[in-house]
Amino acid sequence: MAKTGVLSSDPTVRAKAVELKKELQRLVRTIVDDDDYSIHAIDRAKDALCALRGLIMFNKRSSPATFKLREAVPCPEEFKCPLSNQLMRDPVILASGQTYDRPFIQKWLNAGNRTCPRTQQVLSHTILTPNHLIREMISQWCKSQGIELPNPVQCGREEGITEAECDRFFSLLDKLSAAVPEQKEAAKELRLLTKKVPSFRALFGESVDAITQLLTPLTRCNSQSGVHPDLQEDVITTLLNLSIHDSNKKLVAETPMVVPLLTEALRSGTIETRSNAAATLFTLSALDSNKVLIGKSSVLKPLIDLLDEGHPLTMKDVASAIFNLCIIHENKARAVRDGAVRVILKKIVDGLHVDELLAILAMLSTHQRAIEEMGELGAVPCLLRIVRESNCERNKENCIAILHTVCLNDRTKWKALKEEEISYGTISKLAQDGTSRSKRKANGILERLRRDINITHTA
Repeated sequence: MAKTGVLSSDPTVRAKAVELKKELQRLVRTIVDDDDYSIHAIDRAKDALCALRGLIMFNKRSSPATFKLREAVPCPEEFKCPLSNQLMRDPVILASGQTYDRPFIQKWLNAGNRTCPRTQQVLSHTILTPNHLIREMISQWCKSQGIELPNPVQCGREEGITEAECDRFFSLLDKLSAAVPEQKEAAKELRLLTKKVPSFRALFGESVDAITQLLTPLTRCNSQSGVHPDLQEDVITTLLNLSIHDSNKKLVAETPMVVPLLTEALRSGTIETRSNAAATLFTLSALDSNKVLIGKSSVLKPLIDLLDEGHPLTMKDVASAIFNLCIIHENKARAVRDGAVRVILKKIVDGLHVDELLAILAMLSTHQRAIEEMGELGAVPCLLRIVRESNCERNKENCIAILHTVCLNDRTKWKALKEEEISYGTISKLAQDGTSRSKRKANGILERLRRDINITHTA
């Protein structure tokens, strides 16, 4: 008898328990007494028993715990989320018109899905609109069942964009077409939002023409000199933030005017604008299709010019962008034509960003004109010095690979290698202690040197 007191603290729960007991008693009697009882009767009895157990377990807990009764009390199918198959707490409408429970559909979208789970329709956007009608119907049904439905805020939503945040987003895009003070305010806020909130980066890619609207302050001016430097910096940096999101890379690069505006930003604006433009090109060029698209523009020349300027804030981003773009052969030819070999060798001689620039030079050494230029510009003594003095195995490997290619192309360079070997034993040491690739290239050079010596003695 003492156990019946478990439900006495809440009259509503107690009344519900009495009702469940009567239902359970009737169903059990049917099952025991009737030889033709149905499976449905067993399922109903089980549901009633689970509901009664739920009342006892969760009676004294808070409303979110009470809400767990939705799992025990059968509910109408139209109130269940198609993803969770559970009673919806915060029903929202997807672009397809289908209704889902917010936490579950948000998780689906955050995983990168851009289709409706039920209809497989491609979504025009991922804005979730509260379904107030279904919410009210669920609330009324819960009251009739003695179940307390918690407010949506109690449900611990997945990170995402609220309706108010969506409204703010589109409001900011509209301001980019207004007067300059409003443009500056909107661009600054979008820069901060896309930096701090990943969902805003995704929202740009999911909203039709959002990226084009972002570019409005830069495209409406006849010349870049008419754009306020801070405004240009904020727009370019927002593009950088957007390009970090993998799903945006193709869309951003293929949006008309993005690459031309980034190219212009490399030439003008604040030093941060120029650095961030280079970083954006680096990030976008992670996709092979974007490497081709960006390379066909005139972007390599301003990148190389910016590298030549040698500003400490831009060097690393510029070098990274050039390296990524030159992975495809067509862009190597463009980089060589635009003076990359001369600029890179100059910076290496000055000891600036040697690691990154040697990697680019090694990549360019598969291009015939680049090899010829390296020989003409005195690359051999510089590269031999690095092999001799550097502690970086990767740098030594890149240097000996370039030396091997240059010297095979130009017989006059073998003299410098022979003198280096006689004076310091540089190549022999690398053939003994270097990486596997370094050893292979060094041994190739040594073999050629020995052959030349034998030929000389024979002569």
